[in-house]
Amino acid sequence: MTLAVEMKGICKRFGAVQANRAVDLRVARATVHGIVGENGAGKSTLMSILYGFYQADEGEIRIEGRAVRIDGARAAMGHGIGMVHQHFMLVDNLSALDNVMLGAEPDWRLGPARERVRADLERLMADTGLQVRLDQPVEALPVGECQRLEILKALYRGARILILDEPTAVLTPQETEQLFATLRRLRAAGTTLLLITHKLKEIMALCDQVTVMRQGAVVLDCPIGQTSLDGLAQAMVGRQVQLGRQDAPPVAAASAGAPLLRAEGLGWRDAQGVPRLDGVSLALHPGEIVGIAGVSGNGQSELLEVLAGLCAPQAGTLDLGGRRFTAGGRWLDPQTARALRLAHVPEDRHRLGLVLPFAAWESAVLGHERRARYSGPLGWLRRTVMREDTRRMMEDWDVRPRDPQLRSAKFSGGNQQKLVLAREAMAPEQPPQLLLVGQPTRGVDIGAIEFIHGRLRAMRAAGGAVLLVSSELDEILALADRVIVMDRGRIAGELPITDCTETALGRLMAGASAHEGPSPSPHPSPT
Repeated sequence: MTLAVEMKGICKRFGAVQANRAVDLRVARATVHGIVGENGAGKSTLMSILYGFYQADEGEIRIEGRAVRIDGARAAMGHGIGMVHQHFMLVDNLSALDNVMLGAEPDWRLGPARERVRADLERLMADTGLQVRLDQPVEALPVGECQRLEILKALYRGARILILDEPTAVLTPQETEQLFATLRRLRAAGTTLLLITHKLKEIMALCDQVTVMRQGAVVLDCPIGQTSLDGLAQAMVGRQVQLGRQDAPPVAAASAGAPLLRAEGLGWRDAQGVPRLDGVSLALHPGEIVGIAGVSGNGQSELLEVLAGLCAPQAGTLDLGGRRFTAGGRWLDPQTARALRLAHVPEDRHRLGLVLPFAAWESAVLGHERRARYSGPLGWLRRTVMREDTRRMMEDWDVRPRDPQLRSAKFSGGNQQKLVLAREAMAPEQPPQLLLVGQPTRGVDIGAIEFIHGRLRAMRAAGGAVLLVSSELDEILALADRVIVMDRGRIAGELPITDCTETALGRLMAGASAHEGPSPSPHPSPT
């Protein structure tokens, strides 16, 4: 067996936190090697050491049999290592072509340089099947195409070893299948792939070998044929994990009492005049979880933002907390939404949920800092109370490490997500009755998924209502009492959970009836 990567005795400490504990990793050439573990298990730190973002305190790295020192990303690329990060490293206002060129220009004359890079990329796209519109600005590309661009960028720079961090976290099922086909093609061509993911089904479907980490150490390393989904889950968290539906599906959708929220005829167009919401109406009742399903880009994100008061629609009304908000008049704003006991967990925790340079305790009180508990009579912030509440949130929501002073950026993605959820669900003085939550378990490990699902069910049991947007059909089927499917900004259909199957939902997502075959010419989702 020819090893592409060998890491021996890797140790890394961040202050009091031991991120890696004498980790050994052996990755065979031209294989897909999965690396899994809970949030904070040390897998991303290990891969960051391999890519040169961090330097190990102890240990040795060998690439293709040679001992190497990797003291930065440029050194890693020099050894044929590329990395595609969960949050893309792209410049939004540059074209896809210029993003590939940036920092690797083959000629000081930009015109000839662009033509050379374009020719190289067109050959690379033909070989790999990674199709990207090179002249489009990145901000105009859908998420799946941005990811293909990141992979192309790494391959253009000569990557023979490619690290992918949560590559399917923001992809639709169709985009995931396309990505897997590409990765299999790259493996067949001799590329070595290291896959960091929380999705164990993907590990079983794609990988040749898997390494499981827990609390900074390797607890399992074996060929994929020698383990199972249950075996991986138990190795990750050290106990049996219960996912899937935990209660009997209701006979019918909840309808007791007046709705906590009712929206009628919501319409919203973007700056280019493209309708993202088109006549959307829905109601949320006490004691229910309503799932919103659909292929990414069909209005789910815009619906959450309109209902949370982040943007105002051009048409429609919203009834919430005894008040009516009308398009063209004064629409709901986030501060008023909080006062009316509506909380919002955004889909993009980095862009809308956290201020990454802030300490955890500062991120944990965002939007609540004016409440009497946190603000004195002269406007001075009660920082001690804020830190104490953050410590309690961390304890209740199992945020690791439990350090309110640690910068928000230093937490793993799953622990950042739990911090945002804790802030919204444990609002001081008056917890919410309504929770709008987008992609609650994106980039979250299997143990944390179980935990978060339990908290959402607890909110429903307490008489609250949850509107859940998720790209994971398994998650919607496990949690929802009824499911609304969106297609091209409209509601394509609504089903009680007892009638929901992946087939029925998939037909609605494709623009067909839930009980008929797919329409002969389904329209693509807006981009």
